[in-house]
Amino acid sequence: QEDLEALIAEFQSLDAKKTQVIESSCPPPSPRLNCSLCAHPERDELILFGGEYFNGQKTYLYNDLYIYHIRKNSWAKLDIPNPPPRRCAHQAAVVPTAGGQLWIFGGEFASPNGEQFYHYKDLWVLHLATKTWEQIKAPGGPSGRSGHRMVACKRQLIVFGGFHESARDFIYYNDVYAFNLDSFTWSKLAPAGMGPAPRSGCQMTPTPEGNIIIYGGYSKQRIKKDVDKGTLHTDMFLLKAEGAGKEEDRWSWSRLSPSGVKPTPRSGFSVAAAPNNRCLLFGGVHDEEEEESLEGDFFNDIYFYDIGKNRWFPAQPKGPKSEKRKRRRGRQAEAEAAGEEELQLPPPQGPLEIVKEVVAEDGTVMTIKQVIPGAAEDQGRSGSEEEEEDEEEGGALGQPVEPCPRSSAMVAVKHGVLYVYGGMFEVGDRQVTLSDLHSIDLHRMDEWKVLQDMDPKTQEWLEESESDEEEEDDDVEGAEGGEEEEESSEEESEDEEGEQQHPAVQPGEAQAQYVARTEQYWLGLARSHMGPQAKDKKVLKVAHAMAKTFYEDPI
Repeated sequence: QEDLEALIAEFQSLDAKKTQVIESSCPPPSPRLNCSLCAHPERDELILFGGEYFNGQKTYLYNDLYIYHIRKNSWAKLDIPNPPPRRCAHQAAVVPTAGGQLWIFGGEFASPNGEQFYHYKDLWVLHLATKTWEQIKAPGGPSGRSGHRMVACKRQLIVFGGFHESARDFIYYNDVYAFNLDSFTWSKLAPAGMGPAPRSGCQMTPTPEGNIIIYGGYSKQRIKKDVDKGTLHTDMFLLKAEGAGKEEDRWSWSRLSPSGVKPTPRSGFSVAAAPNNRCLLFGGVHDEEEEESLEGDFFNDIYFYDIGKNRWFPAQPKGPKSEKRKRRRGRQAEAEAAGEEELQLPPPQGPLEIVKEVVAEDGTVMTIKQVIPGAAEDQGRSGSEEEEEDEEEGGALGQPVEPCPRSSAMVAVKHGVLYVYGGMFEVGDRQVTLSDLHSIDLHRMDEWKVLQDMDPKTQEWLEESESDEEEEDDDVEGAEGGEEEEESSEEESEDEEGEQQHPAVQPGEAQAQYVARTEQYWLGLARSHMGPQAKDKKVLKVAHAMAKTFYEDPI
């Protein structure tokens, strides 16, 4: 701990030598994880701060501040004197006060070997109009932590959860703190009712009424010496402000039971506020934990949560390019098997039923339970000519049109457009840290745009056994990495599946009976999605999940 504090102090003394604000055009930021990305409240800009990068041997921490100019599709680096110390896994929230403020709380600093951690409990504000950093020293705030969540709600910053890890132990939190943006004071909230279990990395969304929604997250428990068990939370809670008075707000927890199609269990997902009183969840990873190893399925799907209707539904870009061109990275996302390929159907005429909720062209949501084959066929045919044209347009470039499956991506929404920056995925023991940038219009949901691409093969990766060669802080060129799997085209099986009729639920049939009776059908469907290499145990799990999803009426 003392070593880390000395290292932080050394970095801060270097930062103190900066005396003037310098904004300079620059190439896109080097790959990094667990940074923050926020939309400027007034300008067409995104603000990226901090983060970490691991090259297989050494961990680098950053406190760089970058501005992405949306209209120019260009980056600038902003050097401002006396910034917060280097950190990752912090939280950032933007408020429109005085030309815009970016508030940052907590996070962690890791030693270069990645074995020691220092958790921050400091609070900073970046005044966007004057380009000045200020540390706000107010007593009574949360303890040092990372992986927590913070949102601006009314005139407060609300902080929930997170974890603290030392060399020997770890602790997860479920406490709630409020920082008043008028009085600059912290208060610990004591909500009535049963709240979420301790967790980090959850979804935290403010509602227009000034309440807070919590979904999901991750925590782990020590079950015996040197063996920890991770838990993926999938529950959902509402933290409601009961009091009318500003200072004397009374809060209470209640559990939410949303309708619709919830996201498949995962951690490392990203969240953002979306238009039309919705929030969205993007990507993540579902880890299969064994005592000695960890294997993950990575996702690149989007789920919307409608705050007013308390309903989840999966969204799929309408652009044929994103549906047709799949990229697989050594691991197949369970979510693909769970049928996220949305059928774009016309408004239902008569008793049309299918597995999922479908977003129509005009944004209306239909909940349907089974396909009448003719309707799906007609729709498929009518769009086929456009699909061919679009394939020719985008296909020639040879670029993936959607972000590859990933966890821990940075996301922000500006003018109804979602921006997804970076994240990571794994191939065997190798971690690939991304620095690409994609966007999609959340109103139209037509197709992803690639604003900047990167080739993961060019990223250096140093095996632990290799001798420590000189490594440059920001240089990510170097050793060629592990080969990526070729893009696989799954048009045929997906199209067939879209037109297939799933086994109907018989009157009075219980879920367990339905699953048992139709197991072979769903196993075949899951296997066709996941490929011959997938483990039988995992295929069975996905098959059961698909059967249960189909059995349950989403309404």
